Amino acid sequence: MVDKLSGKVAYAVLSFGGFIGIGQKHLPIPWARLKYDLDRQAYQLDLSDQELSQAPAYEANKEFDWGDRRVEDAIHGYYKTQPYWGAF
Repeated sequence: MVDKLSGKVAYAVLSFGGFIGIGQKHLPIPWARLKYDLDRQAYQLDLSDQELSQAPAYEANKEFDWGDRRVEDAIHGYYKTQPYWGAF
């Protein structure tokens, strides 16, 4: 997810769980929580499966209100990261 005003990446949205799209959830992960591994040429996230299953998420077939700062505060609180709008 890219912030419209700054053009900076705010979140990576990962799909989690479900089977053939049923019961699938989307997890917005603050971009600051991802680390790029040069050897693997991939981003890594240091979370257990249990932590991911308890992370703030929304149903894949529902819209997420990206303008609700209370929800975004909860996401950043869970991941212990600085909100992206405070970092500009």
